[in-house]
Amino acid sequence: MNHHAPPSATPRRARRIVLLGLAVLGMAAAVFVVRRPLVMAAPTCAAGRWHGCFDTFNGVVLTTLVALPLAALVVWALARRRRADGVAAAWRMSLAEVGMVHGTVPWIWMTMMPGAGAGIVPGRVSLVPLRDLVTMGPIGIGGNLLVFAALGFFAPMRFAALASVPRILALGAACSVLVETAQYVLWLDRVSSVDDVLVNATGAALAALASRRWWRTTATHGPSDRPRPAPDAAPASVSVG
Repeated sequence: MNHHAPPSATPRRARRIVLLGLAVLGMAAAVFVVRRPLVMAAPTCAAGRWHGCFDTFNGVVLTTLVALPLAALVVWALARRRRADGVAAAWRMSLAEVGMVHGTVPWIWMTMMPGAGAGIVPGRVSLVPLRDLVTMGPIGIGGNLLVFAALGFFAPMRFAALASVPRILALGAACSVLVETAQYVLWLDRVSSVDDVLVNATGAALAALASRRWWRTTATHGPSDRPRPAPDAAPASVSVG
C-alpha cells in the first residue's frame, strides 16, 4: 500500500505556500507605505465616530485592513461547510466570493463619498476620452485601476461564465458606469468621467489576466455547488457451492 502523497501534490503545496507568503509580504509592504495616514485615523475609528473615520479614505482603508481576519474566518467557514457537503473546489469558491466583496465594497464606498458641495452642486459629466486622464496623476490612476481589480481577479474563478478577459472588461465597464451614474444622480459633487470608466474597466481586465492561471481551470471544468455523487455500492458477491 502506498501511503505517500502523489508526486504532484508536494510542488503544488509549495507553490501555494510561496504565493501566500508573497501575498502577506505585499500586504505588509503596502501597510508600511501608508502607515502614517492609518495611524492618524486609528483613534477616530477606535472611538466609533462616523465623521473622521468612515467618511475618509484613511478610515476606510484602516477598517478594511482590520476586517481582514474576519474575512478570512468567513472564507474558512464557507469552505468547511462546502467540503462537508462534498462540493468540489470549496476553498477556491469561498475565497473568490469573499474576495470579490471585501476587495470591492471599500473602493466603491470611497468613490461614493460626497464632496464639499454635495446636494448643492449639480452633477457634472465629462464625456471626452483621455481628457481627465492627464489630471488624475499616478495616485488617481492607481486608485481607479484598483476599484474593480478584486472583482476582475476573483469573478472568473467563481463563475465559469465570466472566465474571459473581454467579459470581465465589459463587467468592469458596466459596474463603473453604474457608479458614475449614481454620482451624477445623487449630486455628490463629483465629476462623472468616461476616463474613470476606461481606467476602472482596464484595472478589472488586468486583474483577470493575473488570475488566469486559476480561472482557466474553472472555464474548462466549471466548479459546481452540487455535492459530489456518492460512489456506487459494489455488487454483492455470490458464492456458488
